[in-house]
Amino acid sequence: MGKRDNRVAYMNPIAMARSRGPSQSAGPTIQDYLNRPRPTWEEVKEQLEKKKKGSRALAEFEEKMNENWKKELEKHREKLLGGNESSSKKKEKKKKEKKKSNRVSKVFRFLSFMCLEFLKRQNKTVIWNFT
Repeated sequence: MGKRDNRVAYMNPIAMARSRGPSQSAGPTIQDYLNRPRPTWEEVKEQLEKKKKGSRALAEFEEKMNENWKKELEKHREKLLGGNESSSKKKEKKKKEKKKSNRVSKVFRFLSFMCLEFLKRQNKTVIWNFT
């Protein structure tokens, strides 16, 4: 029994591509892109001016928003400067209540700490712990 010949001929990919001929491309070529019509300098200037002007609708919208914002600011100023005393009194009451509740919690923490220390000094077991 003889050995089989496993050798395969080398195929040069470049030579094979050349033998097939030029490839048929589906899209436009580079020459097509280079030869396309281009705008003149005057047309480019006109386009740039149009972009600088912007759209009228956007400008109107911005003006309307600015007017609304000014109205809101005026209302807020009137509310603050108009002497709305009832709201300021409410704020003061809230501040006082906060201070009172803060004082109570501080006093409670201090007393619980003192109780714990007292019980520790007497060598008694402590079940609760507030920290």
